[in-house]
Amino acid sequence: MPFPQDRLRRLRATEGFRRMVRETRLSPDNLIAPFFVVEGRDERQPIGSMPGQWRLSVDHLIKDAGEVYALGVPAILLFGVPARKDETGSEAWTPDGIVPRAIRAVKDRVPDLVVITDLCVDEYTTHGHCGIVQDGRILNDETLECLQKMALSHARAGADMVAPSDMMDGRVAAIRRALDAEGFSQVPIMAYAAKFASCFYAPFREAAASSPQFGDRQSYQMDSANIREALREIELDIQEGADIVMVKPALPYLDVIHAARRAFDRPVAAYQVSGEYSMIKAAAQNGWLDERRAMLETLVSIRRAGADLILTYYAKEAARALHG
Repeated sequence: MPFPQDRLRRLRATEGFRRMVRETRLSPDNLIAPFFVVEGRDERQPIGSMPGQWRLSVDHLIKDAGEVYALGVPAILLFGVPARKDETGSEAWTPDGIVPRAIRAVKDRVPDLVVITDLCVDEYTTHGHCGIVQDGRILNDETLECLQKMALSHARAGADMVAPSDMMDGRVAAIRRALDAEGFSQVPIMAYAAKFASCFYAPFREAAASSPQFGDRQSYQMDSANIREALREIELDIQEGADIVMVKPALPYLDVIHAARRAFDRPVAAYQVSGEYSMIKAAAQNGWLDERRAMLETLVSIRRAGADLILTYYAKEAARALHG
């Protein structure tokens, strides 16, 4: 109906009306909180480029994990920052490594919290790449065995879900075979299916001490210009057995999230990465925007694009805000 009969402002007039007709809902249930775990005790190391985030020893991790769970966030994602690195990243799959110990401690203290583990050797290698390196080349098939061993190490320690982030071809199928062969057929895989070669990872690389020591990651992470290729990557990961598919980063790739939601019937996750978090933090610290509103607006936009799950360093703060 034409104006003045049709007045869309009528249902914007009060907070009650706005809540009643809100189309996109954001809940703590949609959030996953990433954590960086380091060796030692009583370690709470601030990450300079990510204000409000820390590298935590296991004793601090279990406290923070308990706080996150109490706020209604159902899951955490663990990244290990080992004390020792080598060319192959062998600390990534040692049974008493930093992540297996963290898994056992969290499951002992907060048994109902879903513990997801990142599968990638970049934090564990001296060269900082996500695979085995030979003559300056990142080898695909040789890396798959490393990922299988890493997945099994985490599953044996009690991980609820594993999340390969390496972008090697065929990794989901290889990990699924390894898990099933050892009786872990119920452990789901959340695949970083469309992970783009992005400048927005820079603060993470400080946090995890995982910057490449030569070259870059463009030979295995995706070109930021390609959406059709992203959908092919997602489709292949689903065919190989991925239970959840992820787009990373989130805000620069809302169109990819939306396309994935329309094309596939799997749960879609999106990672609001370190650079996205740090941009909001920096602008807020300079008084350029309202941090709470920017946090919630960006998270809602990721949900609106179609993400069922959002990995975000704002998980704890967002959960508090959503509780009012």
